[in-house]
Amino acid sequence: MEELLRTNDPTEIAFAQALLRGEEIDCFVMDVHMSALEGSIGILPRRVLVARQDRFRAAAILRDNGIEPSGR
Repeated sequence: MEELLRTNDPTEIAFAQALLRGEEIDCFVMDVHMSALEGSIGILPRRVLVARQDRFRAAAILRDNGIEPSGR
């Protein structure tokens, strides 16, 4: 799995997940429960991961919808 997106914005993560699932690209959100450690103030970003072979297509889908992928 490779990182596709890193953000603190939960709506951006939900939108990215919906876009990827709509194109049948599996994704996994990491660091979802880190808010318990930070006191629920939202300073630690969450990461969206996709399979290595899907990363190029997933990044293109996000860019086409106004989300700039992070990482490579």
